[in-house]
Amino acid sequence: MSVEHFDVLIVGAGISGIGAGYHLQARCPGKRYAILEGRSDIGGTWDLFRYPGIRSDSDMFTLGYSFRPWKQAKSIADGPSIREYLRETAREHGIDQHIRFNHRVRSASWSSEEARWTIEADVGASGERVRYTCSFLYLCSGYYSYEGGYTPRFPGLEDYQGRVVHPQKWPEDLDYRGKRVVVIGSGATAVTLVPSMAADAEHVTMLQRSPSYIASLPAEDPIANAIRKLLPERAAHSVARWKNVTLGTLFYQLCRRAPGLAKRMLRSGVVKELPPEYDVDTHFQPSYQPWDQRLCLVPDADLFRAIKAGRASVVTDRIRTFTKNGILLESGKELQADVIVTATGLQLQICGGIQLSVDGEVVEPSRTLVYKGMMLGNVPNLALCVGYTNASWTLRAELSSKYVCRLLNHMDRNGYRQCLPRPDESTIEQRPLLGLTSGYVQRALDHLPKQGSKAPWYLRQNYMLDRLSMQFGPVDDGTMMFSKAGQPPRRDAPKAARHGHANGSSA
Repeated sequence: MSVEHFDVLIVGAGISGIGAGYHLQARCPGKRYAILEGRSDIGGTWDLFRYPGIRSDSDMFTLGYSFRPWKQAKSIADGPSIREYLRETAREHGIDQHIRFNHRVRSASWSSEEARWTIEADVGASGERVRYTCSFLYLCSGYYSYEGGYTPRFPGLEDYQGRVVHPQKWPEDLDYRGKRVVVIGSGATAVTLVPSMAADAEHVTMLQRSPSYIASLPAEDPIANAIRKLLPERAAHSVARWKNVTLGTLFYQLCRRAPGLAKRMLRSGVVKELPPEYDVDTHFQPSYQPWDQRLCLVPDADLFRAIKAGRASVVTDRIRTFTKNGILLESGKELQADVIVTATGLQLQICGGIQLSVDGEVVEPSRTLVYKGMMLGNVPNLALCVGYTNASWTLRAELSSKYVCRLLNHMDRNGYRQCLPRPDESTIEQRPLLGLTSGYVQRALDHLPKQGSKAPWYLRQNYMLDRLSMQFGPVDDGTMMFSKAGQPPRRDAPKAARHGHANGSSA
């Protein structure tokens, strides 16, 4: 059986994979590529999640692509609008012609002798196994499992006679009109669901074990919309993007360097939106520092407006047990509920759950170091697309795709077949990949790669510094090893064998 070969295989046709396809076409026009997508449509997260009110928790000038301006008035956009934006982008640039849907990649094995990956995928409902090969593998499969979210083991759940749903598997037939709803959770999903469901439900209660930091932003960015009236479309998009990058970076730095001031600012914003008698410190004053967990955004204060209108409420307590009609809390209070939504988080997953092996040895991602936040140490010709935790995912995704193109062009110019970031582990202290204290991150730390204590092995949460490093820094930096022969690159290879042009292409 003949096996189809590609220069580059991209896994995932979500926001990262579509962007990767664009940059490959623009910067490496001679490369033949395909995108393998496990689902039946474009969109990734924005096609999977269908719960009420789903929207971005970042502005669309930075979550959208640098090369395709966001044209709608709303900066904080709803899920269907984002999904259509991705479809239009793929269609306009012909990227959709490279996508192979219903291809769920199961394994990828690297041969140094052949300098290629062999990918095995299950196709469609039948699960027919197909095989491809590629010279470079780019995993744009996100950071969580699409199979299902995280739901804790709740005592007494089997006694509850209402309906329990998880936002990741939202049922199309769920009718909550005029019903009592309890949403368990306090993160971005919960604060999105509560005001949206409150428009039709009898009442929605957000039940949280502890509060999260929540800030209100206008759904429409008045400054960006004013810029659009003054400048051409692409120029306006770029100015608005840099405005939001700069403001986001400054606020993040404020949170890390002056957390007390940031706390007071966030608290005053909540106080302004709620009635004078509201117990803000119980329900909206977290015990952790700002940006120890992701900040939750609510457009046009919709959560606070639902609370003021009496359509929604927040309860801060712990669950003792589920009951026949709802949830009994540790305080002794019982919440009556016809529908319970467990907005309790995601299951983090690296490399899309794909089993990786190099020359017959299984790669355990948890035992690897991450190079420039996008490659695994000692794993050749493979990159991951991972976004920021403190800013829009797409900002870092685009930097990663541009760097992959620089790397591929550098290899072509020098006749290299293999590249591999090789850490000198004796000089690097290993640290957790993500610095967030969120439950979904802490549950997965043992399964994630590690970052190091020094460049290029630590994951900077700073777009401006990353942009300088990844777009203009040297590709051949003494850490990235290269090889022309059918053998793994070696750190002790002669200098002439592994050093080409110092800077690669900054295109």
